Amino acid sequence: MSILDFFLLIAIISIWGTLVINLILTIAGYTWYLKESPKPSPELPDKPPFVSILVPAHNEGIVIVKTVLSLLSFDYPQDRYEIIVINDNSSDNSAQLLSNLQDEFTNKRLKVINTDKTNGGKGKSNALNIGLKYAKGSVISIYDADNTPEAPALRILVAELLANDKLAAVIGKFRTRNKNASLLTRFINIETLSFQWMAQAGRQQLFKLCTIPGTNYVIRRSVIEKVGGWDVKALAEDTEISFRVYQMGYRIKFQPRAVTWEQEPQTLDVWFHQRKRWVEGNIYVIVKNAKLLFQKKGRPIRFDLLYFLSVYFLLMTSLILSDTVFVLSVAGVAHSDLQGFSNSLWLFAVVMFVASTFLTITTEKGELTFGNFLLIIFMYLVYSQMWLAVAAYGMVGYIREQVFHKQAKWYKTKRYQ
Repeated sequence: MSILDFFLLIAIISIWGTLVINLILTIAGYTWYLKESPKPSPELPDKPPFVSILVPAHNEGIVIVKTVLSLLSFDYPQDRYEIIVINDNSSDNSAQLLSNLQDEFTNKRLKVINTDKTNGGKGKSNALNIGLKYAKGSVISIYDADNTPEAPALRILVAELLANDKLAAVIGKFRTRNKNASLLTRFINIETLSFQWMAQAGRQQLFKLCTIPGTNYVIRRSVIEKVGGWDVKALAEDTEISFRVYQMGYRIKFQPRAVTWEQEPQTLDVWFHQRKRWVEGNIYVIVKNAKLLFQKKGRPIRFDLLYFLSVYFLLMTSLILSDTVFVLSVAGVAHSDLQGFSNSLWLFAVVMFVASTFLTITTEKGELTFGNFLLIIFMYLVYSQMWLAVAAYGMVGYIREQVFHKQAKWYKTKRYQ
C-alpha cells in the first residue's frame, strides 16, 4: 500500500466513523422523541421562583423591540419575572427604543443596563456577567436579542428545572424564523432541526448529556455563582459553561416543547463570520478541557470532548485530505488504488446522510416536503463543503490568535427587519 493510499484509508475510516456516530445519535434522538413527545410537561408550583431574563444586546435596534415584547408576553406569572436588557456599548438607536419601552411598561418589569466602552463591548460573556449583578431571580434565563419565544417557553423550562434537583439547567429548542429568506436560511433550518436539536435529543437519550445553547434556557443562579460566571475569554460561552456544570456533578436537560424562533444569517458573508466565531469558540473549549480526557472528573464530558475533537480536528483533516486526493486523481497528478473504493463509499455516505436527515424533519409539522428532500441532497454537496471551509479558516484564526497572543473578538451577527 502506498503512502497516499494509507492516508486515504485513514481519512475514509475517520469520515465514516463520524457519519456512523451521527447516524446513531439521530436514531437515538428520534427514539427519544417518540418516547417523550406524548408525555405532559411538569406543572409549576403555586408560587414559582422569581426569574431574571438576561438579554445581551449590541446594536440590536432592528430587532430589540420585537424581542422584548415577546418576552413580556410569557404566560409565566407576570409578577414573578423581570427582563434585564444589557445594551452593550451600542452606537445605534437601541437605548432610545428601550427607554420608550420602559416608559410604556411602567411596572418595572423591564430593566435596561447601558454600558460604554469602559465596561462593555467585550462580548456576550462580559455582558451576561454584568447583567447577573443586577438580577434578582434565583433562576436565570438567557435569550438572544433576535428571539421571539413562544408564550409557554419560560413556564415549561422553569417547571422542568424544578422537577429535578439534579438539574442545573434546562434548554429549549430554537427554530429558524426567517427560513424562507434565502437558500442559505433554508439550509440552516434543516441543519438546526437535524444536527442541533436532534443531536441534543440523541445525546440525552444515550449519555444523559446535552449542551447549553446560546439562547432559550434557564439555569440556577446558585450554579452560575459556583462556577464563577461566564468565561469572558470564551466565544462559545454556552459550551464552556456546560462543561463546567457537568464537572460539578449536575445535569442539563433538553425540553423541546419550549420553543423560540430566531433570525439566522441570510447572506454567506454573515454566516461565514458567525460560524467562524463558533469554530474558534469551540476549539478554545476543547483546548481548555483536553486534559480532562485523562482525569476522573472529566468523565461526564468525555464523549463531548472526543466528539468535538473528532469533528474539528480529525474529520476536518480527513475531509481536506480526501478532497485533495480526489482532485489530484481527476487531474492525473496522482493515482490511488483506493479511489474507486472511496468514491463508492462517498456515494453511500450521501444516501445515509440524506436518509437520516430526512428522518429528523419528519418530526416537524410542515417540513416533510419533496422540496426539503431535494434540498438535503444539495445540502450535502454544497453546505457541507461550506462548513469545511469555515472550520479550516476558524482553526487557522485560532492558531494565529494563540501565536500572536491576541484576544479573540466577538463578531456581531447582522440582523434583518
